[in-house]
Amino acid sequence: MGFKRLGLSDPTLTAVADAGYTEPTPIQAQAITQVLMGRDVLGIAQTGTGKTASFTLPMIDILAEGRARARMPRSLILEPTRELAAQVAESFEKYGKNHKLSMALLIGGVNFSDQEKALDRGVDVLIATPGRLLDHFERGKLLLNGIEILVVDEADRMLDMGFIPDVEKICERITKQHQTLFFSATMPPPIQRLTQQFLNDPKKIEVARPATTASTIQQFVVKVAPREKRRALRKLLSDEDVQNGIVFCNRKTDVKEVYASLKRHGFSVGQLHGDMEQRDRMEILRQFKENEIQLLVASDVAARGLDVPAVSHVFNFDVPGHADDYVHRIGRTGRAGRKGKTFMLATKSKTDVRLLEAIEKLIGNPLDIVDGFDVGSDKAKQQKSDTEDKVVKPRAKRADAKPVKEKNSKERPARETRRRTAPRGQDPSANFAPDDMPKEPFVGMGPHVPSFMSIVAKPSSKQKQTGE
Repeated sequence: MGFKRLGLSDPTLTAVADAGYTEPTPIQAQAITQVLMGRDVLGIAQTGTGKTASFTLPMIDILAEGRARARMPRSLILEPTRELAAQVAESFEKYGKNHKLSMALLIGGVNFSDQEKALDRGVDVLIATPGRLLDHFERGKLLLNGIEILVVDEADRMLDMGFIPDVEKICERITKQHQTLFFSATMPPPIQRLTQQFLNDPKKIEVARPATTASTIQQFVVKVAPREKRRALRKLLSDEDVQNGIVFCNRKTDVKEVYASLKRHGFSVGQLHGDMEQRDRMEILRQFKENEIQLLVASDVAARGLDVPAVSHVFNFDVPGHADDYVHRIGRTGRAGRKGKTFMLATKSKTDVRLLEAIEKLIGNPLDIVDGFDVGSDKAKQQKSDTEDKVVKPRAKRADAKPVKEKNSKERPARETRRRTAPRGQDPSANFAPDDMPKEPFVGMGPHVPSFMSIVAKPSSKQKQTGE
């Protein structure tokens, strides 16, 4: 079934055809018609299945009629990250080129005044992250009582990043009767409660079991020693036919270190993490999408929202801390029916073993283990062999060295043994050897009176006057 049967307008269909798409994905085929009918939609689909187009395409046709007013956007799309928000904005520009819809992007890292000017002109489509949206709302620069369509995208990621309270605040402030489109890859209990609270008899569309991985992705795990992970990664990058790939790390510090390591070894690589300025992040994404750099080392800020259809490989430098994150990371490859490969570097630590078991339980399949890739053991064996081949030679004697006289234990004078303390209950005289015993009996403290106690104190002036 082509896009023509979904009820989209001719200008929108022309834009879709110009983008090179002819057949809708399962989530698009089911969601677009429901959105055009005005129903609330609850879409559950794994990343890379085309969720963005499933709500942008019908929204363009719905919003084609009408006019936006200052500070009162007609539709609102909430995204968890700046990158996802920018990706949705690109989709509206691509599919809405034959319509005259205005759009604004409210994300962090961009000047407030520029965003306020866009809101003052009035926008049909407002794409925002929750924090920046609330900032504008609390400043009085934005009104939410004109929203006709609300989209909450990547809701489970919102939960992971702690944005659910902000999402609830935003939903409560939209007073006008509106259509709500809710999309998520998984449905944990907090997300289920949110949908029950803010969706009205939604059409549930589930195109794949939550947290499953695409069948077009080959998944491997590489067992390696902790100190050999960078070397193993470089070997994989050299052995595999990597057109372009993403290397995911758990921490921002690891992103910086792995990026620097690959850069030193001559790889075409860029880095992407939360500490970077928004302008720099967007520039790196542009270079990666346009194949100016081959590899991208990233934290989970890039696990979702990278719309690069032809990523050939994904490398997990660390085992993800959450099994769901693994699904989202490897979802950057094998998109739109293409084939992809993923490799995960795992150590024998208890933490990695536990996390790997959780991942395999979630996806329902064990990962294939790469054989003959124990780079750590090879190096250890070589070091051991080098050590065993070394011949330890005795140290040469110096010509002017003096002969060492051997010590004879018999020549040593016998140490005079003397009891230093008397057992409890015995006479203190037991502390002395017989020859040291005083001839007179002990008086007071005996012969061991401290010298300071023998000093005769001089009488004070008062004592002299009183005669004391």
